[in-house]
Amino acid sequence: MTNNQINILVVEDDKNMGFLLLENIRNAGYHAMLCKDGEEGLKEYFNNNYDLCLFDIMMPKKDGLTLAQAIRENDTDVPIIFLTARTMDMDKIAGFKAGCDDYVTKPFNIEELLLRIKALLKRSKREFDSAAPKTLTFGNTKFNTSDRTIEWNNKTEKLSTKEAGIVKILAESKNKVVSRSMIMQAVWQRDDYFTSKNLDVYLTKLRKLIHRDEKVEIQNIHGYGYKLIEKR
Repeated sequence: MTNNQINILVVEDDKNMGFLLLENIRNAGYHAMLCKDGEEGLKEYFNNNYDLCLFDIMMPKKDGLTLAQAIRENDTDVPIIFLTARTMDMDKIAGFKAGCDDYVTKPFNIEELLLRIKALLKRSKREFDSAAPKTLTFGNTKFNTSDRTIEWNNKTEKLSTKEAGIVKILAESKNKVVSRSMIMQAVWQRDDYFTSKNLDVYLTKLRKLIHRDEKVEIQNIHGYGYKLIEKR
């Protein structure tokens, strides 16, 4: 994945700071979207796929801490960096408890921020995978495991890392049952109650997406797992 395939969500209520961040992030080769408050940022996050989030803490309507907590309820994976003018340890602790991965205090060096972004993307394994692209086909749908795109009827949609991981497992075992535990261990590297709830959220979204292809269905095998079925 090249930088311009990586999407970064910036939520900052200070207009000048917001545009400064947007310009520098885009100049570094990333795609970036700017939202002016927490409510707008939350809506934008769930309407599109983002590989990293950059949030100011003090914002109107919904602050950065509340925004991060709302996202963490559905996505434990996406890296989140907080920007704040506060330097107190208690504020930093509150930030990490809300689910952030890094914490940058204003004023900051933009080059340092970009290096932190790059480091988090590497850590989360969201940067380019040098392996040759692999295309999995089921029904009238094609799934590219390298760029995480799913295509059907000349329409293309990009999946998040977790979504792509789930689809890859199901597609590679097409017409065979895959256990919930196997999916969770492969995608989240753990199998617990919280992860199980996350899996349910992702599967609900993936069903709506994949079932647009009338020849494909994700079937629930009660008490065990799931099967990606190609209808004849």
